[in-house]
Amino acid sequence: MKAKVTLMLTVLALLIFGIVMIYSTSGPFAENKYGVGHGDYFIVRHAVWVAFGLVACWVGAKVDYHVWMKGVWAILGVTTVLLVLVYIPPIGKNINGSRRWVGVLGYTFQPSELAKFAIINLMAWWYGRRRREMPVYWRRCVWDLLLPGAVFAAVLALILFEKDIGSTALIGLVGGLLMFVGGVPVAPLLALAPLAAGLLGYIVSQNSERMGRIVSFLHPEEYSQGEGYQLLNALYAFVSGGPWGVGLGASLQKRLYLPESHTDFIFAIVGEELGVVATLSVVVAFVVFFVCGMRISGRAADAGGRLLAFGITVLMSIQAIVNVAMVTGCAPTKGFPLPFISFGGSSLIVTLFMVGVLLNVADQGIAAGAVRRRRRR
Repeated sequence: MKAKVTLMLTVLALLIFGIVMIYSTSGPFAENKYGVGHGDYFIVRHAVWVAFGLVACWVGAKVDYHVWMKGVWAILGVTTVLLVLVYIPPIGKNINGSRRWVGVLGYTFQPSELAKFAIINLMAWWYGRRRREMPVYWRRCVWDLLLPGAVFAAVLALILFEKDIGSTALIGLVGGLLMFVGGVPVAPLLALAPLAAGLLGYIVSQNSERMGRIVSFLHPEEYSQGEGYQLLNALYAFVSGGPWGVGLGASLQKRLYLPESHTDFIFAIVGEELGVVATLSVVVAFVVFFVCGMRISGRAADAGGRLLAFGITVLMSIQAIVNVAMVTGCAPTKGFPLPFISFGGSSLIVTLFMVGVLLNVADQGIAAGAVRRRRRR
């Protein structure tokens, strides 16, 4: 119960903090893009998405998580169709040279966000119902690696073709961890890991833009007017903020020095306006989220619930780690939003839905624990 309540309060605090920071950050960019008088464009849209996200969270919390596992193939089917539709205009939208969105009635949705839950749900369902150890090693490899791995690889390929290497790597890493925790033989996993990493590295090396990001990460000053521009301005924001910040709303970098600072680089504006204390508080909040998620996973009612909670918790935690590392110059820049805080509709809605599922796992774990205690009496 304590883990569930703490997790709920942590997520709520991060959501409220995100609304405040987007209100503080997005005005100059909105007025530059849509004209004077439209400074509230992004905060209004974000508020609508938060409302939809909270509804999705409520649905995830109220619906038995076994329902999602029973519908695993339907969810994967819908996800696959959406991932294919991104290539078919006018439904599929090409934004900044990448086809990652489907658009309906003026709103866009990123199917790779739904794919995150679809893959976690698949792995939790598959390994949750196959907990018994098979006596024959090669059968374990076939049933526990090749069959789910083939579906897994097909979904990753569709995301990779969208030129979304970051989401491909993130989902691939979380899926691989779920395979390991789910009991897949270690030897074939260790053999496949360098192959997957090598393939991903080769794809990155063939793209001049992504290689530019890596080179600029190593030598940002030499690329200050190109690929290193965002990173340098993010670092300037942290330096300007110091321990306590320049004050809420007083950021200089958000005034078009740091492009689209309300999205992937919002953590830098947190550092500039509110200082080191605020940035460390955000990091601590995600640590608390991770600990609570792991406790919920450990106390789940069954193996499927444990794997589902584990996958959701690890996914969000890794995404937060990568975003913070990217903005602080510890990793190459990549389009990863900071969960619960960055502006972004599809990411926020799916993330809050998964939080709801995590809460449902917690509720059922609490109920199962109460039953076990009554039986012991």
